[in-house]
Amino acid sequence: MVPGEEIGLRIDQTLTQDATGTLVMQELEALGLDRARTEVSVQYVDHNLLQADEKNAEDHAFLRSACRRYGLWFSKPGNGVSHPTHMQRFGVPGKSMVGSDSHTCAAGSLGMLAMGVGGLEAALAIAGEPVYLRMPEIWGVRLTGELPPWVSAKDVVLEMLRRHGVKGGLNRIIEYHGPGVATLSAMDRHVIANMGAELGATTTVFPSDDAVRAFLRAEGREDDFTELVADPDAAYDVTDEIELSTLEPLIARPSSPDNVVPVREVAGIEVGQVVIGSSANPGLRDFAIATHLVRGRQTDAAVSFDVNPSSREIFADLTKRGDTFDLISAGARIHQAGCLGCIGMGQAPAVGHNSLRTFPRNFPGRSGTREDAVWLCSPETAAASALTGVITDPRELAAALGLEWPDLGLPERASVNTDMLVPPLPPGQAATEKLVKGPNISALPDFPPLPERIEAPVLLKVGDNVSTDEISPAGARALPFRSNVPKLAEFTFTQIDETYPERARRAEGHVVVGGDNYGQGSSREHAAITPRHLGLKAVIAKSFARIHWQNLANFGILALEFRDPADYDRVEQGDTIVLDGLREQLPGGPGLSVRNETKGENYALRHRLSERQVEAVLAGGRIPLLARS
Repeated sequence: MVPGEEIGLRIDQTLTQDATGTLVMQELEALGLDRARTEVSVQYVDHNLLQADEKNAEDHAFLRSACRRYGLWFSKPGNGVSHPTHMQRFGVPGKSMVGSDSHTCAAGSLGMLAMGVGGLEAALAIAGEPVYLRMPEIWGVRLTGELPPWVSAKDVVLEMLRRHGVKGGLNRIIEYHGPGVATLSAMDRHVIANMGAELGATTTVFPSDDAVRAFLRAEGREDDFTELVADPDAAYDVTDEIELSTLEPLIARPSSPDNVVPVREVAGIEVGQVVIGSSANPGLRDFAIATHLVRGRQTDAAVSFDVNPSSREIFADLTKRGDTFDLISAGARIHQAGCLGCIGMGQAPAVGHNSLRTFPRNFPGRSGTREDAVWLCSPETAAASALTGVITDPRELAAALGLEWPDLGLPERASVNTDMLVPPLPPGQAATEKLVKGPNISALPDFPPLPERIEAPVLLKVGDNVSTDEISPAGARALPFRSNVPKLAEFTFTQIDETYPERARRAEGHVVVGGDNYGQGSSREHAAITPRHLGLKAVIAKSFARIHWQNLANFGILALEFRDPADYDRVEQGDTIVLDGLREQLPGGPGLSVRNETKGENYALRHRLSERQVEAVLAGGRIPLLARS
């Protein structure tokens, strides 16, 4: 396995969630699948939980019927966020997993090789096909020492983002090792592994050691434990080291996860909302430490203090401990177990008011408010700020209140309850099941093959680090149309340019030009499908985020890079671009050129597609290619 070369991996488990899973199930239908061929595949309902009308309920019914038809587990609405719930119930050290959610990498906390991919890759994995990717470099991060009081795992990954930025992990797998790892619980590791996605990493891996054994024992699954630790002389392609005892509370300012500063530098800024929960801080410990800070106190009158339990199991344990009562008494608004505010499904903040969240992302508009100001921080910093009404270093508040670092007294056994997990039907019964499709469930669009020549306008030019949230927005307005591509297309790029959908329809074919790290963030393949539906033929960028780059190829959109990044500055929105001889040039190698007819200039480009991906792009995408074979 050589870094940069394409490899194929056999996949043991898959994870899908309802914001992306509806398309996955439509893809399974298009593939003609008889039954899931993985060891375990689970469909979670955790994103589209707000049922303001019939659309989300229709999606839930469709997903349940698809699970019954294709042999998947079904996690009912309210059972919890996919990542911690999967870790609790299905995660097994040493297993491989892909998920149609970029934070699938959180399962690396158990010593799994778990990667976020586009929905079509997840569908093909469910069908027993290998998952293809470029072999990453292995980035060894050695941890030493122990975290000081009022500093937690969130501060570790924020430190990584402060050092390396949102592109630091691109085409790398992060492996944490060293004596400091033993001081972190399995759920602490989940926090760090989850936000490896924000570093752009392919995935994150921790050892499977005594902390993992203790976690699985608490879940009643100790038999699933296997020890997997690095050899003492293990070598890495890239190295780094963090002395945990030197860390302090950190916070990511709006509106990027790598805009990180010490909390003390921004202390005193007014706060209007604090939200605790999400897949990035899902553990019982994260809620318990927040409870410890607010117990017997009242949060500031100007702050909306929101709590999203991450799983029904953790919600039950919080309630048994009395923490739910203490949170409510302190002014908390308790929401159902799910993603909710993290994906902009409720809890949208007011314009002009800072929102502190224990979430993984703060991309512009992701909260559901277009002009938002979202900060990312630890539960300690969030709870301290909820009490004071301003950004507060939890160390300073603890000292002022005379609070010692607590023994949280977490239970040795979790409140395991599997009643909201519906197992797969037996094969004979599953084969007779019919898919339940409400009016909001559309068919997958048919896309034609790539033409020999593209002559089209640059309909949109965007800058660096454009996220898939900005291409295909999250939030309560758009998410209910995840299974209705024509309707969802009306929201495409509207975070950046409200006129894009209408201009795209009139153009009948167009190009988008992007900066570095185009398509970072969520794995949602809608960010490729809806622009394609509106006529997008090619994206020319300085560089691409891994999952979105794969999704573009999967749906027949040509992803090209400027060989000279300075040429990006020479192209303007409205220029006419010509790409000629594509069906001959693409199979011939990575180099090709584009002509800017408006400026009378030629630019050297390259693609990074494998032979397999070139074939798919020429066919109009992987589904047309598979249909043809």
